[in-house]
Amino acid sequence: MEGLSVLIPVFNEAPKIRSVFHHLFQSPCTVEREWIVIDDCSTDGTSEILAELRLQYGFRLIRHERNCGKGAAIVTGLRHATRELVMIQDADFEYDPRDIPKLIAPLLSGDADVVYGSRFKNSLQVHRTYHYFINRTLTLLSNLFSGLYLTDMETCYKVFRRDLVSEMRLRSQRFGIEVELTAYVAKVRARVFELPIRYYPRTRLGGKKISWKDGFAALWHLVHYNLFTPLQKAFRTVPARYVLRDVMEPAAGPGLLSA
Repeated sequence: MEGLSVLIPVFNEAPKIRSVFHHLFQSPCTVEREWIVIDDCSTDGTSEILAELRLQYGFRLIRHERNCGKGAAIVTGLRHATRELVMIQDADFEYDPRDIPKLIAPLLSGDADVVYGSRFKNSLQVHRTYHYFINRTLTLLSNLFSGLYLTDMETCYKVFRRDLVSEMRLRSQRFGIEVELTAYVAKVRARVFELPIRYYPRTRLGGKKISWKDGFAALWHLVHYNLFTPLQKAFRTVPARYVLRDVMEPAAGPGLLSA
């Protein structure tokens, strides 16, 4: 089905969730959007607010009975996505939904299969030293291991064709999902674009949940998903147009490829 499925993982965002959703739903878009909100067992009143907002905005609301992490929420959202394109949207003000029409344009024109929104590409903004250093280091390692040259592997703004991302065997429960998605995209013949986006970083006091522990975990994810996860374990089936025929198809074997 044509259009864009927007997956919004949410956990304990009560103070700003109303204004965030107003901002998201008022933002322009060139295609019809399907909104899928995954409440990852919030405990601060977010769940009750989301129930109210669902009546106002008409999005699909799914609740985890226990806190599983951002990656698990994205996997849940993917199971319910029905549109041709799928993207991830955090439930805060760090990313600007006004950038979405620019990001989906290469997919709508048939030029790309995956588009990343980069916080660092052609950026004039001054970033916080710690998070900038960690993000650039992880991106560099991802580039070396995956063979994809990106400036921002950890970005939230990733847009995929659903026929590709829905076939991924995603296992990451937390923020390792960003590494895993990128590693799996690199295993197939997907056309990847990267475009600059606006970014307004928040601090831990402002509700940012990723920590130094996730940075160390990302190192393991980089090695595991890039070097030790073969195509057969990364995908259930691979649509024929994404197959690296000179390398992957002989190793894939029957049953992995789909028309």
